[in-house]
Amino acid sequence: MKNIFVTGAAGFIGSNLIDRLLADKAAVTAWDNFSTGQERFLSDAQKNPGFKLVRGDNLDLPALTIAMKGADFVFHLAANADIKDGWSHPRKDLEQNTIATFNVLEAMRANGVRRIAFSSTGSTYGEATLIPTPEDAPFPVQTSLYGASKVAGESLLSSYAEGGQLDEAYIFRFVSILGERYTHGHVFDFYKQLIKHPDRLRILGDGQQRKSYLYVQDCIDAMLHVTRAHTARDAQHRTQVYNLGTAEYVQVNQSIGYICAALGLKPKLEYTGGNRGWIGDNPFIFLETKKIQSAGWKPKLTIEQGIIKTLRWLEANRWVYESRC
Repeated sequence: MKNIFVTGAAGFIGSNLIDRLLADKAAVTAWDNFSTGQERFLSDAQKNPGFKLVRGDNLDLPALTIAMKGADFVFHLAANADIKDGWSHPRKDLEQNTIATFNVLEAMRANGVRRIAFSSTGSTYGEATLIPTPEDAPFPVQTSLYGASKVAGESLLSSYAEGGQLDEAYIFRFVSILGERYTHGHVFDFYKQLIKHPDRLRILGDGQQRKSYLYVQDCIDAMLHVTRAHTARDAQHRTQVYNLGTAEYVQVNQSIGYICAALGLKPKLEYTGGNRGWIGDNPFIFLETKKIQSAGWKPKLTIEQGIIKTLRWLEANRWVYESRC
C-alpha cells in the first residue's frame, strides 16, 4: 500500500489508522464530512507532507470519485454508528452505511482501485445463538438498522469481488473499540455522567449485559497485519471476513467497577431494568477470533486495560464532551 484513501478519516479509528500509515511512510488522502469526526484528531497528520485532507460526503459520488484518484487501497471506515437512536433517523443507516458503501465501490471502479478494507460490526450476527460467534455462523434475523445496513455493505463488497471488480476485499467485524480519541460508547457516557454527578450513575438495562471490547491500536494492528499479507488475494471470492475482538468479555457491571475504582468513586447505581439497554442492544456479544489469530495476530491489551486507557484519555481531553454538545 503506497497511496491510501481513508473514509471517516477524522473519526476515532480513522485518525488513529492514519497516524500509523503515515508513520509507515504511506501517502494518505483523508476523506470526511465532519458530521462526527474531529479535525483536531488530524492535527499531527496535517504536519506530514504525505497527508492530504479532503472534505466531502460519501453521498456525493462525483466528488468522491475525483478525490480518490491515484489511490491503490481504500480503508472504508465512515459510517453512522448510532444503534441506540437508529429509529429516530432510520434513513441515516441506509444512506450513510449502505448507499455510501455502494458509492465508495463505484468510485473505486471508476479509478481502477481494486483493494478495500471495510469496517463492519459484530452486530451483523444479531442475537447469535452460537457463542463465541465464528465468522461462518448463520446470520440470524437482524435486530438493528445499523447491523442490517452493514450486512448490506458486506454483501456489496463480496459481490463486487465476485464480479471481478476487486482483487482483495477485507471485511472486519469489530466488537466495540476502545482507546484514545474514543467519542461514543459506554465509557464515554458513564464518564460524562460522573463528571456532572459523581454520586450517582444511570445504567441502561440491568448491568448484566455481556460485551467484548478491543483496544484501538490492537484493532489497527489486526487490519494492517492481514491486508499487508494479502490474505484475500487467493481466498474464495477474493474476500476475507475477520472477527476482531479479544478472547474475553465483561459484564457492564464489571466495566462500571473498573471505571469507578480508577476514579475513586462509589456512586449509587440506578438501573433502568431489563436485559438490554435499547432496541437492538444485544445482551451478549462475544466473537470467536481464532481465524485472525491463526494469521499471526493477537491483542496486546486486555479489556480492563483498554477501558482504563480510554478513561485516562477522556480525563485529559474533556473538550470532546463540549464538541459534541
